[in-house]
Amino acid sequence: MSRFVTLSVCLLLAGSAGSIRAAHEERAEPPVAESNFARDVQPLLARRCLACHGPDDAEGGLMLGSRETALAVTDSGEPAILPGDAAHSPLLARITSDSEWDRMPPEGEPLTEDEVEILRNWIDGGANWEEHWAFEKPEPVDPPAVEATGPAFVRNPIDQFVQARLEAAGLEPNPPADPATLLRRLTFDLTGLPPTPEETAAFVNDDDPRRYERTVDRLLASPRYGEKWGRHWLDLVRYAETNSFERDGEKPNAWKYRDYVIRSFNEDKPYDRFILEQLAGDELPAESPEQRAENLTATAFYRLGIWDDEPADPEQAVYDELDDTVRTVAEGVLGLTVGCARCHDHKLDPIPQADYYKMVAVFRDVTPFDNRGRNSGNNQADVTPPEVAEAHRALDVEQARWESKKREIEQKGIAQMSGPDQRATEGDEGARRRVLRRELHKHLSEQEMADYRETVEHLKGLRARREALPPRETTLAVAKTYAPGEIPDTFVLARGSAHGATGDPLEPGVPELFGDDEQFAPAPTADGSAGRRLAFARWATSPENRLTARVAVNRVWQHHFGRGLVRSSNNFGKLGTPPTHPDLLDWLADRFVAEGWSLKRLHKLIVTSAAYRRSSGPNAVAAAEDPLNDLFWRFDPRRLTAEELRDASLAVTGELNLEMYGPSFYPKLSQEVLAGQSKPGDGWGNSPEEQRARRAIYAYIKRSLIDPALADFDFPETDAACEARFNTVQPAQALALLNGDFTNERAIALAERIQTELPDAPEADRVARAVALTTSRPATDAAVQDGQKFLARMRTEFDFSEEKAFELWCLVALNVNSFLYLD
Repeated sequence: MSRFVTLSVCLLLAGSAGSIRAAHEERAEPPVAESNFARDVQPLLARRCLACHGPDDAEGGLMLGSRETALAVTDSGEPAILPGDAAHSPLLARITSDSEWDRMPPEGEPLTEDEVEILRNWIDGGANWEEHWAFEKPEPVDPPAVEATGPAFVRNPIDQFVQARLEAAGLEPNPPADPATLLRRLTFDLTGLPPTPEETAAFVNDDDPRRYERTVDRLLASPRYGEKWGRHWLDLVRYAETNSFERDGEKPNAWKYRDYVIRSFNEDKPYDRFILEQLAGDELPAESPEQRAENLTATAFYRLGIWDDEPADPEQAVYDELDDTVRTVAEGVLGLTVGCARCHDHKLDPIPQADYYKMVAVFRDVTPFDNRGRNSGNNQADVTPPEVAEAHRALDVEQARWESKKREIEQKGIAQMSGPDQRATEGDEGARRRVLRRELHKHLSEQEMADYRETVEHLKGLRARREALPPRETTLAVAKTYAPGEIPDTFVLARGSAHGATGDPLEPGVPELFGDDEQFAPAPTADGSAGRRLAFARWATSPENRLTARVAVNRVWQHHFGRGLVRSSNNFGKLGTPPTHPDLLDWLADRFVAEGWSLKRLHKLIVTSAAYRRSSGPNAVAAAEDPLNDLFWRFDPRRLTAEELRDASLAVTGELNLEMYGPSFYPKLSQEVLAGQSKPGDGWGNSPEEQRARRAIYAYIKRSLIDPALADFDFPETDAACEARFNTVQPAQALALLNGDFTNERAIALAERIQTELPDAPEADRVARAVALTTSRPATDAAVQDGQKFLARMRTEFDFSEEKAFELWCLVALNVNSFLYLD
């Protein structure tokens, strides 16, 4: 079957394919010979048992939260679990019972045979109860020995971990992908853009054995890398440029934080420093004004969340802001879901409610976003260069002096005016000016009026001098914090209510599950801040922290392979998904820290592995044994992201504007879309077309008005952190690609590009060029023949001109799976 298949065909298959996949996910737990508690048993208990036998409810006297309680005598007078004897354990008898009155769980589907086997093996093995893997410090681990040899199986230590699991399962991985496929995969993954056909040809024909590594280095050095990978981070920190809620007002200078993120990735800023700056940049010492500006801009992290400028309960709104911060930090940096502990102790993870509020206390010195009507005092920091700031300050002093003299002369004249005129000068500034123009000269001497005119002229000169200066520069940041002695106390709040403070004030701290209280030592900083956030940030980025590095390497793996070694990348707790390769995760985390927290080194290690280079083709045996590809026997194909589709469309037409940084552009939206706001069109600008051709990461993100061209392709909601985007196939996408203005305009631009490049070329050559530009590889004979048949039909059956028919062929080229999908 030709690879040149349209998305419409894919949509016909999506329903059945999705149903089959869903069925696998719901029913197919791969059988295991030996149950691992952390990987197999604990998630099963959490998923199927703890609703009735958990921390809050212990029906029948059975509580499965710990080994001690699980082995205790129940209300029946005997334990439910007999270690080493599954056959006589009441737990097994109840979950395998044929009686609907006895069978557990009482609601929903019974446990599958594979799930029963997991519990049977676990009990027969002694019902061992291990500490949760993520809360244990990782032990040093060496890559395992494997039988396979050769570059198709092992290229670096990553492959030893992957191959060991494949060999244990008796599975053969897919062979390497062909060079053209591999280059396209690599280029999109590292830069978010397609390779040109010329780049593909050069790569395929390059005989240098280091061609792949050289290409990896070139792509990592490209400024496009930061634009691609910065977007992943922006998803995680709920980046947008407005506040949400009805008015959805602007967050001034939010784009400067976006630029800070892109620059940080391009500079390969160490990840620990990257986190440190965002959590406590305002508390860090700065060696230069430029570094101070960068540190402050990083703290816009705290200002990116939603903000209600007219809350019904202002006190509760403050705690909602703090909750947003705590959740984003805990999930994004530590991979812990702590939000439920706002109201009660965590149901599964060892996070009591007091620990949640200890984390709230860490961030309690950060002031709220601002007050309604001001929208700048707390969140706009002055980062003007010192010499410019000094020039402005000197003008401020001079202006104040001349303004005072002007006011003094005016008041002398006003004192002699009539009562109504005097009162008018005390009203608005416009009325005051009108009275002064009409009356002042009548009540001053000639010398006084001459002094007055000289003063006015001097003030005009000051304004001109100020306009000649570079303007003062501000950035979205934590511009104001509470002084150490003024930080509001933090209490445990009953049910999370701001009006339900209980107990004594809490000191800031880290969750007790880490046992790291001695490593958290706040101390006032040189600039007079409390140092709480700096202490927390240093604890979080310590090489001894058992989660931060694991979470970071897992996210990088996720964006290269489509999902992490831990699929629930924001939740490494007991309700999260256990790692498929725990030793590999720990090995990567250890190496990541040892190599200076370098993300680019981590990328290179991953993308140069044999596991990453594998074909996405079918493998019936492996698919039957491992349908979800947990063992990485192949590369999972994926649809391009919303930004990749948009940017790639502009790239292949030659329209892409690679201008970096600066204020965002406003995408073109229809009147129907703009009408969806409470005030239609409010806060939406009209950018020039050349600005609209910039990469999607520079598009203005308004929470109440996400561009449908992005939203249709699973652009995330921005009110909360997004750990992983959906990757859907649904009808609105096909309609947008075939009928939407953006794609149709790109089709016309693609046709014009090809006509310019090949003005007198045969039809077959122009068809082939359209295919090559959109697929990044030479067109096959079959694809060219399909294109010529299409053009002939458009001209004969539908009476289209040659020009219009070719534009429609270019539209087809922008709709094919080999353009929309990444193998």
